Amino acid sequence: MAAGEAADGSERTRTADEHPAISDGPAPLEAPERRQLDVVRRFGTTGSLVLAVGAIGAGANPVVNPIAGARLIGLPARMPTVAMACAWLGMMMVVIAWLWLGKLSWPGRERMVSVTQLARTVVMWALPLALAPPLFSTDMYSYLAQSEVAARGFDPYTIGSIHALGAEHPFVSNVPNIWRDTPSPYGPLFLLLGQALSPVIGDNVVFGVLLWRVVMLIGLAAAVWAIPRLARRCGVEPVAALWLGAANPIVLFHVVSGMHNEALMVGIMLAAIELGLRWQTVPGTVVTGVLLTIAGAIKPPGFIALGFFGIYVVLRRGGRFSDLFKVAGLLVAVFLATMTVITLSSGWGLGWIETFDVPNRVKTFMAPLTAFGMTGGGISMLLGLGNHTDAMLAITKVIGYAIVAVVCLRMLWLSFRGRVEPLAAMGITFLALALAVPVLWPWYLLWAVVPLALSTNDNRFRITAMAICSAVSLLVPPTGAGYVLRVYQIPLAVTAALIAFALLLWLVRGKVPWPWSPRGRVRSATS
Repeated sequence: MAAGEAADGSERTRTADEHPAISDGPAPLEAPERRQLDVVRRFGTTGSLVLAVGAIGAGANPVVNPIAGARLIGLPARMPTVAMACAWLGMMMVVIAWLWLGKLSWPGRERMVSVTQLARTVVMWALPLALAPPLFSTDMYSYLAQSEVAARGFDPYTIGSIHALGAEHPFVSNVPNIWRDTPSPYGPLFLLLGQALSPVIGDNVVFGVLLWRVVMLIGLAAAVWAIPRLARRCGVEPVAALWLGAANPIVLFHVVSGMHNEALMVGIMLAAIELGLRWQTVPGTVVTGVLLTIAGAIKPPGFIALGFFGIYVVLRRGGRFSDLFKVAGLLVAVFLATMTVITLSSGWGLGWIETFDVPNRVKTFMAPLTAFGMTGGGISMLLGLGNHTDAMLAITKVIGYAIVAVVCLRMLWLSFRGRVEPLAAMGITFLALALAVPVLWPWYLLWAVVPLALSTNDNRFRITAMAICSAVSLLVPPTGAGYVLRVYQIPLAVTAALIAFALLLWLVRGKVPWPWSPRGRVRSATS
């Protein structure tokens, strides 16, 4: 019987343990390509530096910008239109540099950048953003405020930060109005971590932002460690997986700079799966189950990974239904025990279960079902039938969660039957979750992009993900909020950024892997 063929003669997908490692990797870059890589690295690093400068005046800065009065470094804060132009220019430079880097990282090439070269490139592009003021989101101020609520002995799942800390508190003053009186939407372990950090932070907003950024970068480092290793198990070029999963502009903009806790959830989740596949014993499965539960206790989507890791364990044991029930029972027990310990340690009871729907207070047209519901409500008003928007949104929310449940069960079944790689099935489930929930933010796409990047060689997916990530990276304004009373700045800033961007492209013509084309001299990805 041929490898990869099921007992009934049908083709099946190999699991991560069955894939041979990619031992004979692509050849290193030749001198002309190394010069191209050099230009790409410098172009992206320059873009990151320009974006960091723009962050001083056009980022998600505190209400009272601590560097606004400084003579030199505070200059962008006094020139907001120029700062905004710098931010948009830096964003475009990073995105195009990422696309150029993709030409040298595309799976199947005879010569590719090495994992070390790509990791160093990510560090070069990330460092300026790691030291600059935050961009694209004000969520980190909610982290600070809700952590302080927990540190003062209040239940963050029943009381908003403004009621616990007061409107004048430096943390609360930086939280958007819509989130000041809402309970926390984050998992209990994430708030326990914040509770432990709060005494160290005090009421220093700048130090708090930098400390939380270090925490998120640790999560990102765990993901960077796990991605190439899991990719090898799945028969995917590690460099290609790192390029799409770690060098992605969404990661740089919304994890490194925006500091969303997807970094912790995804980093712990991937590292746990890699360790579980290495340590193939019952204690190893238990430890992995604990770590995956911890990932979910930071942000609930992490819980989904428990099921797909369990499929790996079941297939490793023989893929029988008896194995399925035994492994499911073990992981359910580990989940319940771990969450019981976390819940009792927090002292907040089961309130976190009731607040999973808190983020859905904000409605965005980026979420397909929400856009459909809001459009339906608008049409009903135009037809004189009354405003039925809320009813439409309630229906679409139920439909969305039903779709996620069906997709998840279907992917679990297909991966159990060996037809889909479990990590790929997990990525598809995360994609369904991101698209079907009532609210969709760009960083939610990382739930799906990262697992799929390391588990599939499908060029259609890679090209689609590349296009979507590039476009979405440029959708969110650098301030992370609307431009109230200064909308006129946007066309001026964007126009200036486009002119400067076109000039820079002209200056590097012939020195970068352009025009974009993944085709050309390729080799078999597993040869």
